[in-house]
Amino acid sequence: MKDERHEKGWKKFQEIHGPVAKATVESLKDISPELGRFVTEFAFGDIYSRPGLDLKTRQMLTIASLVTLGNAPLQLKSHIKGALNVGVTKQQIVEVILQMAVYAGFPAAMNAMYAAKEVFKDRERRKGSSKSAVRSSK
Repeated sequence: MKDERHEKGWKKFQEIHGPVAKATVESLKDISPELGRFVTEFAFGDIYSRPGLDLKTRQMLTIASLVTLGNAPLQLKSHIKGALNVGVTKQQIVEVILQMAVYAGFPAAMNAMYAAKEVFKDRERRKGSSKSAVRSSK
């Protein structure tokens, strides 16, 4: 059962976060491999894999939750990237963050917006550099 749960979680983790999933688990191996296993099995195997909400909705809810926490900027950026990976638009992410200004306050929303802006710029930069590489190889 454990292996099946882990496998299901691992597939979902990679679907949302791509290569960051492996990097996340690897970064925990020397201090707490259990935490990497818990995240994989519980968060992604048990929760993200449930029926009832699609991945876009789950990612928008996760962004909203992280905005309201206000103290998890690395996870917020990671889930903004994950949201984009599963088809959430930049505008939807901006709207989620704006909505949270009402409940989490302007400082939390502003910090989240800056995080989103950084993710969007990085993604555009990477997209631009991959297009240049393709052009130069022709």
